[in-house]
Parts: sequence; C-alpha cells; structure tokens
Amino acid sequence: MAGGAVTRFAPSPTGPLHLGHAFAAIVAHDMARDDSGRFLLRIEDIDRARCRPEWEAQIYDDLRWLGLTWEQPVLRQSDRLPAYAAALDTLAARRLTYACTCTRGDIRAALSAPQEGAPLIGPDGPVYPGTCRHAGHDRREAAIRLDMARAMAAVGPLAFTETGPAHAGHHRIHAAQMIAGVGDIVLARRDMGTSYHLSVVLDDAAQGVTHVTRGEDLFEATAIHVLLQRLLDLPTPVYHHHRLIRDAAGKRLAKRDDARALSKYRAEGATPQDIRALIGL
Repeated sequence: MAGGAVTRFAPSPTGPLHLGHAFAAIVAHDMARDDSGRFLLRIEDIDRARCRPEWEAQIYDDLRWLGLTWEQPVLRQSDRLPAYAAALDTLAARRLTYACTCTRGDIRAALSAPQEGAPLIGPDGPVYPGTCRHAGHDRREAAIRLDMARAMAAVGPLAFTETGPAHAGHHRIHAAQMIAGVGDIVLARRDMGTSYHLSVVLDDAAQGVTHVTRGEDLFEATAIHVLLQRLLDLPTPVYHHHRLIRDAAGKRLAKRDDARALSKYRAEGATPQDIRALIGL
C-alpha cells in the first residue's frame, strides 16, 4: 500500500450503529493508520425519508468513543445532488440510460410470466426484464436505469483488485455476465435523484479513496461500480470486502438489532477494548 491508503467509513443515519458498524469503521480506520494514510467519514443521507439528525449526531459520538478520528469536513451525500445530476446527464448524452416507470409490482408480474421461468437474482435483486428500455418516458417522473448492454459495449476490458480474505485476487468483469446476471440497474430513484451505486462511485472519487473497505455482502456489486468508474472516467480503487458480524443464528446484523447497538453496550459500561474483543479484533 505504497503512498498511504485513503479509506472511508460511510454509514447512513437511519438508526443506531451496531457491532457490525464498529467492525467496518475500525477495519477502515486501522488500515489507513497502519499505512500512514488517511481515514475519511461520509454520511450517506440520500434517503431523506429515513435519515434523522439525531442518528447522525449519535454516529459521531459513537465513533469518537471507539477512539476513531477522521479528517474534516465530513462529506454528506445530501450536499452532492448536483454532482449526481451531472453524472446522469453525462451518461444520458451518450445514450447509456433510459427512464423507467415500472413499479416493483410491475417487475414482479413481468418476471413471473410462465414463459420467463425462474427470475434471475443479481446484486440489486431480480434482474430487470427491460420493459421500459425503448419506451422513452419522461425522466422527471421515472427512475433512471443503465442500459447494461450498451454500457458494456462502450468500454474495454474491466477488472479490479480485491484484498479481502474471501475473494483475494484479480477479478475480470465479463460482459455476458453483466448483461444477463446484473441487468439494467437503477442509477437514480425517482424520489432520491440518485442511487447507492451512482453516489458511492462519485463520492469515493471525490474523496480520493484508494482502498474501499466494506462488508463481503457487497462484493457482487463491485463489478457495477468498476463499470461506472470507467464510464465516468474515474479511478478504480483497491477493494477489501471483510467478513460480516452475525448474530447467534448466523444472520448479519441490521439497524433493527438494537440489542447490539453500541449505545447499549456503552450504557452497560463496556469499553472500546471490550467492543474490539466482541468483534474479534
């Protein structure tokens, strides 16, 4: 990691941080510190219906309690909507996107038709059947999808480097798999003006992130992000997908797992060292 790794932790302020968040934050923080690099914080608050100021304040408090420090200012996605809109305009000008008015119910119905067989499941769920691909709906009333076949035809060979324990190595990205197994992903939801895939790619580039650390559940989405990086002429970082913190039944932790919220452990007298021990660090 010559040059000093630049890492980030990017929580959403939609609930309390739990042990899984602590693990992700510490992994990113320690990777940067061990490499004399930089650790950044990003607040992913594009879901305005669920984000709350009190949860954002709790994020800062919990991370400081863990002993983590980060550079200022903190990047907030809600301040970046013009950048997302500009990227969508760039892709639209190349005729790589289209407007989609399908509801989730419409998509389920199309995929459940007898002639379709069992629906394929990709990183975003059921692979979109392309209903609106040539419909030309008004963008203001629709979600925006990436035309995957056109996008893959517009780029050369794609690949990325992974250093996480489960997938370490050099990974090539194949057009046939992206078209059939991923499909026309949503780049902007009608109520947000962006999506996770678009915003994470643009924000990592804007922050100069060189090493993306995140849970192994997002490994399959990496090919999408590498494609968007190439389409938007952005650098591709090194990826490190780490293990997930799970409950006793083996299920990954979620925001609703208040029993494992850091605030609860703090209230019960736990120390930051206790948290590191609980998550295997």
